[in-house]
Amino acid sequence: MSSEIENKMQYVRLGKSGLKVSKIILGCMSYGVKRPADNWTWVLEEEEALKHLKHAYDRGINTFDTADTYSQGNSERILGKFLKTYNIPRESVVIMTKTYMAWGDEKSYGPAGYVNNSRLSRKRIFAAIKGSLERLGTDYVDVFQCHRFDYDTPIEETMQALHDIVQAGHVRYLGMSSCYAWQFQLMQQYAIQNKLTPFISMQNYHNAIYREEEREMMPTLQHFGVGSIPWSPLGGGKLCRPLTSESSTERSSTLKMYGQATTADERIISTIEQIAKERDISMAQVALAWSLSKEFVSAPIIGTTSIEKLDDLLKGLQVELTKEEVDRIDGGYEPKAIFGHS
Repeated sequence: MSSEIENKMQYVRLGKSGLKVSKIILGCMSYGVKRPADNWTWVLEEEEALKHLKHAYDRGINTFDTADTYSQGNSERILGKFLKTYNIPRESVVIMTKTYMAWGDEKSYGPAGYVNNSRLSRKRIFAAIKGSLERLGTDYVDVFQCHRFDYDTPIEETMQALHDIVQAGHVRYLGMSSCYAWQFQLMQQYAIQNKLTPFISMQNYHNAIYREEEREMMPTLQHFGVGSIPWSPLGGGKLCRPLTSESSTERSSTLKMYGQATTADERIISTIEQIAKERDISMAQVALAWSLSKEFVSAPIIGTTSIEKLDDLLKGLQVELTKEEVDRIDGGYEPKAIFGHS
């Protein structure tokens, strides 16, 4: 059965680079250590996480996205243990990680040491890649991403440091995440003009109920030939269930950052529910198929704590919405405040 599903996985180039990624990227924020004090009780700890990663790999997912800050570095450790435990050939997977945010215990650093434990300074970037490689148990990362834009560090310093870790062999490609189009353009243009390593990917928040990135970011990415790998293509779970249904996952119930559904959101969710009923498939499959219908999307990043839900999403790769169905979903959208850049 697994080989049958695996054969259906599709692989796409990430932007105009030569790197190919699975059409679904597995987000690894769901794996780590539970932290009840921070409401992070929904993550899968090591034993269950390893099963999930192996299940995804056996079904053709070759691309895994994590970050040094996820679960205080434990997401990276678990991903590294997955490679070692199952003797996964390093060249068969694409590992993506990110840095920017402060994490760790300030008490162990002290005020003086903690002050440089974030952002995109040269010092931080070199420390971050060293730490990520140690936790992942590998000698290189395929795509090293800036988790956010750094307002404090000069772009020149950041882009030179990123180029240098590529030249040192620690990183193969570079990516950006969650910023404004003008910020991305400044960084990318500086790299190109100064013959440094440019970004090949942009990880931004985009789904059927949040399309603000289509105004400036998506055209900018197309201009530069950069691949879009949206996070939360299911809108934090909102697009997976009818309006009258309660969340079926602890993660969706716990994470409040997505806020309440607007009237426009409710229209779109109802339309997705209707299309799902007409096709006799899940709402999650419709939402994923909508994301993949957009020519500017390379591969959405999905995260799940359920193997059954992962398998359901994989079936969504075989769903191709008609233009009329896409238009029905798009027709309910209304502009909203920018989200996901802070």
